Amino acid sequence: MGTTQLETAPEPKYWHLKTVLSEALDQDFAVGEVLPNERELAARFGVARATLRQALEQLELEGRLQRRRGVGTTVAPPRVGVAVGSTQHSWPGESVDGWEPVDAVEGLPPATVLALLRTGTAGGAGFAADEPVQTVRRTRVTQGQVVAAELLYVPAASVPGLPAIEAPAGPARARVVLRELQRLVLEGQDRSVELGSARADDARELDRLPGAPVLLVTTRYFTAAGTAAVSVATYRADTCRLTFGDSGDVEITHEPRVAS
Repeated sequence: MGTTQLETAPEPKYWHLKTVLSEALDQDFAVGEVLPNERELAARFGVARATLRQALEQLELEGRLQRRRGVGTTVAPPRVGVAVGSTQHSWPGESVDGWEPVDAVEGLPPATVLALLRTGTAGGAGFAADEPVQTVRRTRVTQGQVVAAELLYVPAASVPGLPAIEAPAGPARARVVLRELQRLVLEGQDRSVELGSARADDARELDRLPGAPVLLVTTRYFTAAGTAAVSVATYRADTCRLTFGDSGDVEITHEPRVAS
């Protein structure tokens, strides 16, 4: 990375420095590479460390950099696309979608999920507050890094054949639940996206600090009988970009940003 004249730049120094750094990331650094420390970078560009920190923070917000505990500031991996619109319908795990099953356990759903399930289950009856569900945990991984974590809540009525299937805990059981769910005929789905803060368990999964910004994507899967499953996926906000197409669909996109 070379030096540049920042004094005559009309925009704030940190903003101009951000552009210079962004170009350098594309040309001189590989994904996952650790950047030099702040003192070295500030000296190389002839700026105050406060200015450098502002530029680095902006690049982190844009998903170009990641600050990893115990590692330092690294170049973020390329982003991958995740459709959030409802144009195409498919069950979770039905195709290669970048998600990896982690576990499946039986328990009661949280109140927010219970309210969604009570719109109707695969069995057509109202969902009882004390009725357990299968909770499948999955993670979305790109270039070896977890960028999203999902909890999929599946009522017993949606997987009636599950009790007869012996499957150990862990990924194997999660795959069995997903396979049984796919036996149903999917009629549609709806999704909502909101900005939230990472809870302690989400933060550990996503390698973020508690309270870090995340995107929460909630999906309801419908059969003719009603709600068959509810997914709550938590995405790292620094790896996502929302785009709105002509169709009105929403898409979370993870892709390399072109330097301006």
